[in-house]
Amino acid sequence: MMESSAIAIGAGAVAIWVYLLVFRAGFWWLPYRPQPTSGWLSERTVIAVIPARDEAAVIGRAVASLVNQEHRGRLSIVIVDDQSTDGTAEVARAAAAGANAGDRLTVCSGNPLPPGWTGKLWAMRQGIEEARTLQPDYLLLTDADIVHGPGNVRELVGRAETEDYDLVSLMVRLNCRSFWERLLIPAYVFFFFKLYPPGWVADPTRRTSAAAGGCMLIRAATLDRIGGIESIRHEIIDDCALARRVKSVGKVWLSSSGDTRSIREYHRWRAIWDLVVRSAFAQLGYSVVILVLTVLGLTLTYLAPPLLLLSPQPMAALFGAIAWLAMSIAFLPTLRAYEASPLLAPLLPVIALFYVAATVASAVQFWCGRGGYWKGRFQAPERIS
Repeated sequence: MMESSAIAIGAGAVAIWVYLLVFRAGFWWLPYRPQPTSGWLSERTVIAVIPARDEAAVIGRAVASLVNQEHRGRLSIVIVDDQSTDGTAEVARAAAAGANAGDRLTVCSGNPLPPGWTGKLWAMRQGIEEARTLQPDYLLLTDADIVHGPGNVRELVGRAETEDYDLVSLMVRLNCRSFWERLLIPAYVFFFFKLYPPGWVADPTRRTSAAAGGCMLIRAATLDRIGGIESIRHEIIDDCALARRVKSVGKVWLSSSGDTRSIREYHRWRAIWDLVVRSAFAQLGYSVVILVLTVLGLTLTYLAPPLLLLSPQPMAALFGAIAWLAMSIAFLPTLRAYEASPLLAPLLPVIALFYVAATVASAVQFWCGRGGYWKGRFQAPERIS
């Protein structure tokens, strides 16, 4: 009986990886593909909106990258200093002045957070209101730690204009230099694209929608059409929530980037753990049933294959080996894109265990009344009875 169960588990794991490799829009290969460079020259007005709370260490480089964009049209920056205590605003102004672009930067002092809003979205809302006075065609919603490649805005606008997208977004290249970053960050990107295959995001016939909050270009008219940022004011995973709203009325595009990157560093495993714990249970809709199913699914997909190699049943061990090989092959392009060692590919089961534990911890933190903790704030809704 136990032998037949092991064979069934192994067959299930193999079936899952056949599906992921062949029938999920090639999500696993996309991060390795270079994106075509657009020669589009547009004079559209773009206003970058950056919510910033204690970001003095990174915001100067972000501002410098934006004021030096190759975009032909007007490009200005609005920063909302969300009650920072580290001189964030001063660093931003100095960076703009150093590039002789002080007149293109507006820094707003954020107002206290009202009930019903998450901190980032409240700051974004204030920045967008300021940006509207400049009558933008597009809003670039980005983060304080993002350094944009010199042609990024031009290419995003070109993509939106030539293919009539309402929202175009890039998963920026995350920092991947320290030991823990090299071990855990490529898997973070791999799991993100597995959950939201870009081919499905861009397909108007599919419900799948997503965006990456570090770099989102949205038509100002479309944002008005969906009711503004107010329509998602309580969301923790605000980027994907915005994409869902936009896809209900228009078109969304998502991809990865090689030259637009995050300079936020994660030297310790705990920093990446906290990143996942903040939003994982929100991603599951705060549902215990979905949490249990997710843990079981991840166990079958990632943890069962190597364990099956210990089975005395040859067929079960063979299935386990095939599934483990398949996941390693699927992981290789992402490792290559992040210049990480291919020797990490067979370690994906161990890495997945880290993310499974963080997902469970996210639920526990929510049940303890500390859900969505970020930048000194608990942002998840109150515990559901």
